[in-house]
Amino acid sequence: MLSVLTIVRNREAHLAQLVEGLRRSARKADELVVVDMSDTPIGAPAAGFPIRIERLETDGLPLAAARNRAAAMACGDQLLFLDVDCIAMRECLGRLSETLDRHDALLCADVRYLGPDDGRGSWEESALLAAGAAHPVRCFPVTGVREEPQAGLFWSLAFAIRRARFEALGGFDEAFTGYGGEDTDFGYRARDMGLPLLFVGGAIACHQYHASHDPPIQHLDDIVANARRFHARWHDWPMRGWLDQFTEMGVVEWHEGAPVVRRQPTAAERTATLSTWPASPMRIKDPLAAT
Repeated sequence: MLSVLTIVRNREAHLAQLVEGLRRSARKADELVVVDMSDTPIGAPAAGFPIRIERLETDGLPLAAARNRAAAMACGDQLLFLDVDCIAMRECLGRLSETLDRHDALLCADVRYLGPDDGRGSWEESALLAAGAAHPVRCFPVTGVREEPQAGLFWSLAFAIRRARFEALGGFDEAFTGYGGEDTDFGYRARDMGLPLLFVGGAIACHQYHASHDPPIQHLDDIVANARRFHARWHDWPMRGWLDQFTEMGVVEWHEGAPVVRRQPTAAERTATLSTWPASPMRIKDPLAAT
């Protein structure tokens, strides 16, 4: 049984397109589990498969806790975590499910990044595939799988794992509060458990565009705190590209070899960091971009 899991905060239109992708999938989802952190509770979109929504009241973005909540609600022995911004292409679910049948591994889907006008309203898969930009660092095979030796390139946007393995790992570490670092920590722990990281060819999901900051200055406090937590465990700095950008901006300084928040960003700095399209390699989240 394949459970698709997503978490959402104020992106109901994106969720509708995620559901539409699942509705068109060759291999149907047995269920969709949604953890809703939105300011106003969302409604269940129409679909030809069960959708269960769990409300999580929060003022922030507790990614680790929300993903763990979704996994705890799921019934399937195969878990596919799909960010609410992602639209699974027709063969994505089938490729991931079949690969999990053959491999006890941590699987990443091939995410393509869409522009501001792509995937809005009605869409054709061929148009999304033509418009989507591949990640500049992560290399996927056309078919089959490629084992990725660098655990830090684990990608939480769209990944699959056997439920038993997720539970054995203890899920995402909820000590990582808010945004950043929890996915890289999960990848490192999976590596230490001996779980291969496989990039699955043909398992394509298209990431819907949304306004964002480069670097993600709105998550400054979370990123610095979670980077310090990650370093204490792994003796390595995740999200180093973002930390370096924060340092250049003067909002972060390094004290005794560790980053600390020097000040909060100004309104002008928040405006200046709003990203533009096409996406730059830094905006396309790469937690290892600077380790």
